[in-house]
Amino acid sequence: MIAALGLLVGIVLGLVLRPEVPVALDPYLPIAVVAALDATFGGLRAYLDGIFDDKVFVISFVSNVVIASGIVFLGDKLGVGGQLSTGVIVVLGIRIFSNVAAIRRHLFHA
Repeated sequence: MIAALGLLVGIVLGLVLRPEVPVALDPYLPIAVVAALDATFGGLRAYLDGIFDDKVFVISFVSNVVIASGIVFLGDKLGVGGQLSTGVIVVLGIRIFSNVAAIRRHLFHA
């Protein structure tokens, strides 16, 4: 519950304060957001399955963002940033839809 409250507070603060992202980090922000969404939906799924662990959630959240951004950074340095960004988005998108499907099945028994 604390994680969901923290997420909600973070979203509200972001909308109210409108922080500026440095230009150098612009290519990594969408990847970081998708990675964070993946961890969030994974945490919600784990909560509904009764196996949620706050330590695992925090580590998953941070590591997803760092690893996804690191892959895109490496791709930028190798000159294939666009392709790796697409790959990361596809993989995380599949995971997000899989988690959402499991959440839907759990909530609606369908």
